[in-house]
Order: sequence, then structure tokens, then C-alpha cells
Amino acid sequence: MTVRAGHPDFLDLPWQKGLTEWDSDRFLDLPKGISRHEVRFVGYDSGIYAIKELPTRPARQDYSVLRALEEANGPSVTPVGLIEARHPDPTVEQSAALITRYVDFSFSYRELLEGPRFGRRRGQMLAAFATLLVELHLTGCFWGDCSLSNVLYLFDAAAIQTLMVDAETAKMYAELSAGQRQEDLEIMKVNVAGGMADIAASLGQEVEYEDLTLGEAIEERYHELWGHVTAEFLISADERWRITERVRDLNDLGFNVEQIDLEAVDNGDRLRIETVVAGRSYHTGRLRDLTGVEASEGQATQILTDLHHFTADAAPSPQGKALGAIRWRVEVFEPMLARMRTEVPDANPVQAFSDYLHFRYLASRDAGYDIDNDTALAAWLDAGRPGYPIEEGFVIN
Repeated sequence: MTVRAGHPDFLDLPWQKGLTEWDSDRFLDLPKGISRHEVRFVGYDSGIYAIKELPTRPARQDYSVLRALEEANGPSVTPVGLIEARHPDPTVEQSAALITRYVDFSFSYRELLEGPRFGRRRGQMLAAFATLLVELHLTGCFWGDCSLSNVLYLFDAAAIQTLMVDAETAKMYAELSAGQRQEDLEIMKVNVAGGMADIAASLGQEVEYEDLTLGEAIEERYHELWGHVTAEFLISADERWRITERVRDLNDLGFNVEQIDLEAVDNGDRLRIETVVAGRSYHTGRLRDLTGVEASEGQATQILTDLHHFTADAAPSPQGKALGAIRWRVEVFEPMLARMRTEVPDANPVQAFSDYLHFRYLASRDAGYDIDNDTALAAWLDAGRPGYPIEEGFVIN
């Protein structure tokens, strides 16, 4: 048994039995997507955990890849423990179990469907899947089994965030070749088409061509984003301001820039710029560094605007900005989150706060002046807590 520090020891669970035979007061009945393996949820004081039963070799691979992705700040669930030797035969399902941290407020792709297809959410799904694969490939992760059901989904301000769930077929490399990336995309296209066909069949309907080619549309978005993120640029020696522009452009898409490589060409008249990007958590990290607040990338982008608005009148010094960030958290963020938990108890309070901030912005713009929080919150609740308009996802300028 391997269990990471900071979590329960799980010794009170009957590991000698298969998951379907368990009878534990810790079991929680939570929604879950389709899985080829048996999955159960258990609750402890420290949180909720997902337990997946599978053969030993894929369990080890799953755990190893998820640990590597966590270290690389990759988009995946958090591995907590690995249980082995549950059965004499390591090839049977009962022989091992993987424990991961349950992702609060996550859901399966079926909750985004409008009948047999994604309807208005199609653009968001394309962007979410393309971004997920780009992020994984940047870490050197070859997935080998990307599908609709192997992903967790979360609302992330105006976007949808996606996380890899099953990594038993995945492998980590220092860098993926173009051929490896394309192979992963080919697997994704087949799996997504099969998933859409299954959805239509379950509803007794014919699958439409647009749904069968959803994977091809994801692939197109993927190549667009991959090309933009990994592109090399040539600039004149006196255009070094474009380096800052390039970094800001990647940051705007949420990517951290880990390294910038510059090479003089044409006898020093021009520079070749290559940027090495890391995880897509730039605004998440900014918000955490400034305030200690944890939020996903889209939420953090929205919340940072409120922080900047609040600190606009602070003293123009590092001390003034730091004190302003502390005041914002104490005077604005924490009280507003408490109100969100009271007024919207079934929702993610950080997402609800992001929805509210967008509503307040629109109301202030239409009014021509800043509307205070109490007035805007009352109006937001009266309007039925509207969220963001459904948009197409990322746009490359």
C-alpha cells in the first residue's frame, strides 16, 4: 500500500474484497461517468476520494503518470494512493486499486448534452478538448486513450475546464514527436466518434455527421492552438519589445512562459525567438501569489480584475499593493464567498462569484457608472443568478 502524506491511511477499508462486495459507511453516492473499471467514492474528514479497481500493471502506470503530471502542473486528477497485492493474480481487476482526490463540482460530459449532441456548448467543448491535449502534449504526455468519458469537466468562468482522469494507457516522454502527437489525435477522433454514436443510439436516434466529425473539429482547434503556442518568430534586432509582446500573448491564453531562447541570425540583424511554455495556470498563479486565493484559470482571470479594481486607489508601491490585496481578500472576497455559499448552496462558490462579477460588469457598463456590490448582488439574485453567455472558447488573434 502506497499512500501520500496529508491523506487518510485508508486502512479501515476492506481491501481484501472486491469493490462490489464492500459495505462501508464511508461510501458516498455521487454522480460518475462511464468507466471500464469499478469506481466508488469514499468520504473522510479530509475530503472525498475516488477509488478505481483495476489490474496491477495498468494501476501502477496510472499512478506513475498522474504523479508525473502533477509535478509538471499538468491537467489531471490528483493521485493519492496505490493499493497492490489484493489478489494472487495481478492480471485480474481486483488485484489493485488507485485512489485519487475527488474533484469538487466536476461532472461528466453527459451533463453538457442537449439531446444527443452538445448544441450551444459545442464551441466550448472543442476549445476545452483541444486545450487539454495541447497541455498534456507540452508536458510530454502521450495519452493513448483520449475520449469523452476519460475526462472530468468543470465550469471555469466563461469556459469549461477539462482534466484527464484515466492515465493507465498514457506514457511520459521528454518531448513528443509530431508523429506521436498525431497518433494521439487519431485515437481521440475514433473514440469521440464512438462516444457520440453511443449517445445517439442510447436515445434511439441516428448520429448526425456533425457529431461523428466532432473529433476532426477538435483536431483543427488543437493544431491552431499548438501552432500558436510553439511558434518560432524572427524579429529585427531593434524590435526586442516584441519579446515582451509574445510573452504577454501567451500569458493572456493562460500559459506560463518557462524559458525564452534567443538566437542571432543574418549576421546579427535578426533574432530567432523560441518560447518554452509550461502549464496553463498563469492567472491562477498570479492570484495565488497576490492573495492566497485558489481558483481555476478562467475564474482567476475574472477575479483578478476585481482585485485590480479594488486596489486601483492603493499607494503606488509594493507595500501599498500588498496591503490592498490583503484588504480585498478580507473585505470583499471572503464575505462575498460566504454569501455565495448561503445564497447559492448547491453551486461552486468561486464560480458563482465569477458569474456575479461578470453580471456586475455588464450592469455597470450599461448604467455608465460603478454599481456597488450590495446593489449588484441583489440584482444578480433577482435575475436568477445568470452566468456567462455561451461562447466559442479560446480565440487566437
